[in-house]
Amino acid sequence: MIRSRDDPLWSNIAIRMVMNTVSHPIEYAKVLIQIGHEPIPPRPTVRLFGQPALSLPNIFSYVKYIKSVDGFTGCYRGFAPKLCSYTLSAVAVEKTRECFTFTNVPDSQVDDEDDENLPKNERRWRCIKEFLKEFFSRIVGIIVSHPLDVITLRMMAQFVGGETKYTGIFKSFIQIYKDNGIVGYYAGLVPRLIATASTMVLVATSSYAINKYIIRDRELRAYTTSTMTFLATTVTYPFLVVSHCMAVNNCGLAAGLPPQMPIYENWLECWSHLSSRNQLKRGSSLLWRYYTGPIPIDKGSMLRMQ
Repeated sequence: MIRSRDDPLWSNIAIRMVMNTVSHPIEYAKVLIQIGHEPIPPRPTVRLFGQPALSLPNIFSYVKYIKSVDGFTGCYRGFAPKLCSYTLSAVAVEKTRECFTFTNVPDSQVDDEDDENLPKNERRWRCIKEFLKEFFSRIVGIIVSHPLDVITLRMMAQFVGGETKYTGIFKSFIQIYKDNGIVGYYAGLVPRLIATASTMVLVATSSYAINKYIIRDRELRAYTTSTMTFLATTVTYPFLVVSHCMAVNNCGLAAGLPPQMPIYENWLECWSHLSSRNQLKRGSSLLWRYYTGPIPIDKGSMLRMQ
């Protein structure tokens, strides 16, 4: 039996769907933290070196709280559009990659030939071409799937106010158009693109420099990209926080309106506001979380704190 070229793509999608199924409640809770929803009041604690602090619930306590409010199925708000978004993005990325070809070099040779056996200039251009292929493919995937990501985020954000405006994918497409027009489908797109582009540039340049000038062991080079990816995503994380906030801002949900969230004119204003309150990194730490600023807390939580 001849194996189709698309088999690896769909098998990867299936594996990723299984992983998304397992991790969705954690990602859901993380999104709520990113948009500033803190329903559980902080409690007094001490940091590693004994400094007093206010501790916020870790991600597992947050998931437990969501389950106590909405039940087990409530932990999977936004799951369907999330899977559709990933599938659409993966297909768009793969098809865009196929549009890129290496001139004067057969694809089989590009895939199989050892970098070390190539001339220096050819090796450099090969790296650049591979980067451009991956860069534009990822950008296309994000642009194509972003409306579904907006639906996912708004479905999740309904937890804050208990709304039911976004109940299905097709109905949500209509609702977004009613609330924000066509631009609503791409709310938060710019900071997300900046985060992706910056991460890819940082990873590509740093990995190339480290592998060329610092690491000589071929086995160690295999870990360079993953390490640089972790560090780069840490640096660009604030853009994702801003992107998620803008996706729900001023959409008619309590999560995107005062007093939960100010109405922002654009993502730069959102960035400036969160930066002034030291909130650009919220959600980055899932186990040890500390109250560092005026995160919006509901009145019931304020009374419990008193």
